[in-house]
Amino acid sequence: MVSRTVRRATASAAALLTLAAVPAHAATHGSDTTRTGGTATLPRPAAAGRPAPDMAGLRAVLRTLTEQGAPGAIARIDDNGTVYTAAAGVDDRTTRRAIGNADRFRIGSITKSFSAVVLLQLADAHKLDLDASVDRYLPGLLPDQRITVRHILSHRSGLYDYTNSMFASSVSGFEAVRDKVFTYRQLVQLSLNHARTNAPGAAYSYSNTNFVVAGMLIEKLTGHAVGTEYRDRIIKPLKLRDTLYVHPATKIPGRHAHGYLTPDRAGAQLVDATDQTVSWAQSAGAVISTTRDLNTFFSALLGGRLTSAAQLAQMERWTPVNSTTRYGLGLRRRDLSCGVSVYGHTGAVQGFYTYSFTSQDGRRSLTTLANTSNNGTVLNTMARTLESAFCGAHTKAIKGSSLTGRGSLVTERNVAYEDIAPGIARD
Repeated sequence: MVSRTVRRATASAAALLTLAAVPAHAATHGSDTTRTGGTATLPRPAAAGRPAPDMAGLRAVLRTLTEQGAPGAIARIDDNGTVYTAAAGVDDRTTRRAIGNADRFRIGSITKSFSAVVLLQLADAHKLDLDASVDRYLPGLLPDQRITVRHILSHRSGLYDYTNSMFASSVSGFEAVRDKVFTYRQLVQLSLNHARTNAPGAAYSYSNTNFVVAGMLIEKLTGHAVGTEYRDRIIKPLKLRDTLYVHPATKIPGRHAHGYLTPDRAGAQLVDATDQTVSWAQSAGAVISTTRDLNTFFSALLGGRLTSAAQLAQMERWTPVNSTTRYGLGLRRRDLSCGVSVYGHTGAVQGFYTYSFTSQDGRRSLTTLANTSNNGTVLNTMARTLESAFCGAHTKAIKGSSLTGRGSLVTERNVAYEDIAPGIARD
């Protein structure tokens, strides 16, 4: 089941009210509609030099995701005032309710971009020095005073990712922490029980521990809870009506997609992982949002509305990850096969995979969700939505690959899973 809606954001207030009164899933799934102020029309042409999104290709990718094990998949493109949405499958395997872009979901490691923005705003306010030792702000927390705030935000601290051990077994590991509430210091200690992966600054090594420390920095420097800072600095100013930080509550409020964890044993039943504290991640992965809100967030960030130009430039000081990916400060850059680079983050948390990226000018954004996890085939296939959204019909020339890169076709184990544990196929 697939649907698409295209709507001009510049419609009159009355027309917008009329559209808002129609349930998001009222359109018949399997059909395509295009609306401008409620009247059927063609999509607005793409900006000069920018190919139009390949919606047929995008819908095909979402269908493929459901064939590969995701109960449902959704995508939304915000293109300089024009909105495209697509959906396939269900948000609840029990009720068989169709999934749609109005559904809230857990965004996993995209939370890291929220945490980085708060810290960069504090840097703008001269309350934080990116090149200062973490020890200046959190004395005695870490064993090496050479670890700086910049190292933390760029995954170059060398701190072991405690989720490698925590989720060595996907289902039993998850069930052990599903309702547990951790303190930040407990999570850091789980990391410090293991040897570090490298010397500070020596290499990129993705670790959730880094953004647990980021959360501690936020709370120490502001005197407020992380959720309060997300709300006051990002959620309220951008009017993100469906973005929430409910930790340690276990429910996703309002209409939401159910998330399904794929067990390690082939053929085993999917596990409904929707309800959980996500206390094992917190400032590294516990935010709830929607495709609309995430597009708004990354568009605002790359458009220069959340930090100064100087701090955005700091976020874009890239460390190579592989042939198609660079990592800045809580921000990824993906280089696509058509020569376009996009900016955002990926997210993986039990039951949910998310891609959320925007163009360099913030004018075209894509967020894609599949409501499953621990399924590398699904996660790699999701990369094709970037090609459809930003390269347009160019994606038709790329065959037989689920993950594409400039000048080459790439499928790497550590790319698929590094948002939780690099090199390990676990949530």
